[in-house]
Amino acid sequence: MGRRKKMVERVTALMNSPEMIRNIGIVAHIDHGKTTLSDNLLAGAGMISKELAGRQLFMDSDEEEQERGITIDSANVSMVHEYDGEEYLINLIDTPGHVDFGGDVTRAMRAVDGAVVVIDAVEGTMPQTETVLRQALKEHVKPVLFINKVDRLINELQVDAQEMQIRLGKLIDHVNKLIKGMNEERYNAGWRVDAANGTVAFGSALYNWAISVPMMQKTGVSFGEVYDYCRAEDMKALAEKCQLHEAVNDMVIRHLPSPIEAQEDRVRVIWHGDMDSKIGTAMKNADDDGDLAFMVTNISTDPHAGEVATGRLFGGSLSRGLEVYVSGAAGKNRIQQVGIFMGPERLEVERIPAGNIAAVTGLKDAIVGSTVTTLEGMDPFESIKHASEPVVTVAIEAKHMKDLPKLVEVLRQVAKEDPTLKVTLNEETGEHLMAGMGELHLEVIAHRIERDKGVEITTTPPIVVYRETIRTTAGPVEGKSPNRHNRFYVVVEPLEQAVVDLIREGEISMRLPELERREKLIEAGMDKEEAKNIVDIFESNAYFDMTKGIQHLNETMELILEGFEEVMKAGPLSREPCMGVKVKLMDAKLHEDAVHRGPAQVIPASRQAIQAAMLMAEDTMLEPYQKVFVQVPQMQMGGATKEIQGRRGIIINMTSEGDTTIIESKAPVSELFGFAGDIRSATEGRAMWSTEFAGFETLPTNMIADIVKGIRERKGLKAELPQASDYLSM
Repeated sequence: MGRRKKMVERVTALMNSPEMIRNIGIVAHIDHGKTTLSDNLLAGAGMISKELAGRQLFMDSDEEEQERGITIDSANVSMVHEYDGEEYLINLIDTPGHVDFGGDVTRAMRAVDGAVVVIDAVEGTMPQTETVLRQALKEHVKPVLFINKVDRLINELQVDAQEMQIRLGKLIDHVNKLIKGMNEERYNAGWRVDAANGTVAFGSALYNWAISVPMMQKTGVSFGEVYDYCRAEDMKALAEKCQLHEAVNDMVIRHLPSPIEAQEDRVRVIWHGDMDSKIGTAMKNADDDGDLAFMVTNISTDPHAGEVATGRLFGGSLSRGLEVYVSGAAGKNRIQQVGIFMGPERLEVERIPAGNIAAVTGLKDAIVGSTVTTLEGMDPFESIKHASEPVVTVAIEAKHMKDLPKLVEVLRQVAKEDPTLKVTLNEETGEHLMAGMGELHLEVIAHRIERDKGVEITTTPPIVVYRETIRTTAGPVEGKSPNRHNRFYVVVEPLEQAVVDLIREGEISMRLPELERREKLIEAGMDKEEAKNIVDIFESNAYFDMTKGIQHLNETMELILEGFEEVMKAGPLSREPCMGVKVKLMDAKLHEDAVHRGPAQVIPASRQAIQAAMLMAEDTMLEPYQKVFVQVPQMQMGGATKEIQGRRGIIINMTSEGDTTIIESKAPVSELFGFAGDIRSATEGRAMWSTEFAGFETLPTNMIADIVKGIRERKGLKAELPQASDYLSM
């Protein structure tokens, strides 16, 4: 107990010196050793026993994580490391590697300034490595590299010392090529990884040793000796001479930025307010004296304390009893406790200053991505954009009717904790629908509802989430309000693909300053007049007001947009979400009297005009695709390719390394259910595979009618396909 108290004292003492803090994330492809590495760093800081490090998986505190052997939630921990006679505070987030939990990585990247990218020396960079690296660079998070499982190269692949260096050199070159391709400006500013300057470390997280060029100079152990130790399988002696936590933490402290260095650049990327304002300056300098600026990146539930919001504190200080505003919520919230995480435990402290990662209770209105501040009317931070979208849905019902009210509450909670989940109620059938990133994602959440929240549920087999879009232009179509006093004339057309991509990447949003947004839209190929008149962006659809001088339109616009958003959430053909639709209001006739243009009149008129226009513009369906990467021995290659092609899959590329073939392909999500079992039997269990979200593509024409019918029946709608005339009031 005394040791823990001392640890907390050391941590809290360092919190007040932002130049002595490093906020880092550990990112990698699944099974490349992130959690084992985190264990080692904790053991080095004296927080868990060295004997257990690498096997305890301290950061995977959830029993499901331990059972499946994967990280599902990102876990936070604060620890102290001594470097050059000075103590530093490292706030570390261990993130998941499985593609279904990629949302956790995106959110963690918002909280940190640097990332340790872990790569398996044998497998090399994998699809998910690229994804997490891209997420880090997009948030301006600086990477360093740890090449793990080097002992496998020597003992399993039997490579000699020279071949080992060549292989490791190739890995480093490949990572630099990725960094340069993703963010050339940062690459040129010195963000390439380089063994010579110490931004790369090599080692084995399982056997607790690591080496880097500065470490060699410090310990006098050469690369050749490392090779000999591994050959002799004397990992213990190597781990005593070259301790992993020392090599990695030294690299983190020397090469990753402190909040003082990082925030000026990072705040510009994630906040579009005035950098010279009082709060802008406070965030730039990580000033703990100014107004509070806290960004929520994670929400979890503590059985005793309720909701815990974890996030990054860019400006000001957090303390108990502080009254704060939460973006998008009316009224104030009062902070009840502030603390830091030590893995699964949350320790209370008196006060947390800017530059730290903090855990707070009492923010009842906060969701992931909320801006929490003491400054009324502060510009919120840019919302967090996830790399993939929910593409698989299950319907959930409570096993016992008495649990229904509890289930509704639990689903609200689950959706709040994990923003990549979408929970909706199907009005017609009374089922709750939960959409997630993949089969595993939904399986884990369903399991947790039963285990942690104590509600027994039944779930349907997973169903794919499609998207609706249009192929051509249609309109102007007239939408009349039920009282006939208001009329709207809309045109719909496909939104430029370049604009859709920019919206998806978070480059264009309604939060951007108007001029900057207009320039980006014109650059992406949009007409100047249209770019000037954009009034709403919803998912990847946009609404434009092309009218001139219509009285009362301003005060009615909010209701018009409500109609637009309702259609974008559930399109006319199959009530699936819409994508890439541009709606232009060309003209409107409004009643003089506000009483006659209320919600009951305007929303249906706006909605029906868009629904009819979309059906006239060749409304069609898009289905989600995943990239599928398979590594398989050449003997089993035929079985693997047959398995992919039998699922409407397309082989994009095949490369071979030694006697292993790497197949890069893509296939529709709807065809990939049960793929895991089938690929195993097709390749005698020898295939290793991973998937990555690959966007949406048009459904083959011959399948549209059947799929739409199936969706409509499932949703309790009429089986016949709708016509534009169904939506136009006569």
